[in-house]
Amino acid sequence: MMNNDTKMIKVEHLSKSFGNLVVLKDINIEIQKGEIISIIGPSGTGKSTFLRCLNLLEKPTGGSIWIDDKEIMDPKNNANLLRQKMGMVFQNFNLFEHLSVLDNLTIGPIKLLNKTKPEAEEKARELLKLVGLASKEDAFPDELSGGQQQRVAIARCLSMDPEIILFDEPTSALDPTMVSEVLGVIRRLAADGMTMAIVTHEMKFARDLSTRILYMDEGIIYEEGTPEEIFERPQKEKTRAFIHRIRNYFYHIEHTDFDFYGMRSGLEAFCNKHFFNHTEINNLNLIIEETLQLCFREGDVEARNQIIRNTGGLDLTVEYSEQTKEITILFTADAKLQTIINQVADSDGISYIILQGMTKSIDEVIREGRVTLNLLMC
Repeated sequence: MMNNDTKMIKVEHLSKSFGNLVVLKDINIEIQKGEIISIIGPSGTGKSTFLRCLNLLEKPTGGSIWIDDKEIMDPKNNANLLRQKMGMVFQNFNLFEHLSVLDNLTIGPIKLLNKTKPEAEEKARELLKLVGLASKEDAFPDELSGGQQQRVAIARCLSMDPEIILFDEPTSALDPTMVSEVLGVIRRLAADGMTMAIVTHEMKFARDLSTRILYMDEGIIYEEGTPEEIFERPQKEKTRAFIHRIRNYFYHIEHTDFDFYGMRSGLEAFCNKHFFNHTEINNLNLIIEETLQLCFREGDVEARNQIIRNTGGLDLTVEYSEQTKEITILFTADAKLQTIINQVADSDGISYIILQGMTKSIDEVIREGRVTLNLLMC
């Protein structure tokens, strides 16, 4: 149970299923007063469902949600009153099309907060000024741009005096030219100390504004941390792949006489898809060839093939980060293939000299059967 006044929301073991489809699994999180939480992750991983469960737009399958020390799903508590502490801004605005901008902002305070019409209108005009739309109070939603409609939606949310605002991908339905005007309003709210939880695909915005980042995947909070921790030092592979927008080329080698030309053809198709230049493609091919030369250099070829067959083979992965433009080559093998991988580390011949000259670093983790090469051409 919450006993710290700075804790606005506490979620314990939250789950949500739609029939046999499990969307959320064992979500646990606390949101402190004044925090700005950005929730990122691939589509379909439960981010929006999580927000909708917080204010009971979706009824959780299990778990509990505490708001200001009160459990929102406890029948003894007034759930509607607790929900009023949380405003929500949707990706598709959800304005009342038949009402003017001013009426969109006043209908809630009048009906739910028992404010008089003059009181509600005075507050509404202050909020329209805050979001830069004071001149649009008599307009109707269909007379506004998408960015203007979303700013009206934020003002309408604020008119209910929320303690926390939940943003469900507030810029996803906007043209790129309109995104900055909405993000500008959210930045203003952050500067004023508003507590916010934001599902977003705007990575730079999340990095610059957030106090904490939640990376969601597989229906769970897969990793969380400060913006620096998540964007600079992610601890988990899926987080790293998502943050850096990593694209992969994979090839499995199960024999020393593998289909070299098939591998090279697939690699070049991957490179062309991601607009590598001619020099980068040639260098990448040369580095892979030289590394394989070290792995498969002269010796008892039949014994080596037997090892490869018995241990599942050698995996080649080329990773390309769209964010950093860095190219990483991974050679991974079963631990029993250390005798092959070790040859990369132990070599002092021409192939190894070529690799040292063409790569930014060669990281040999021999006990894991892995060699990582980071290219200079990034």
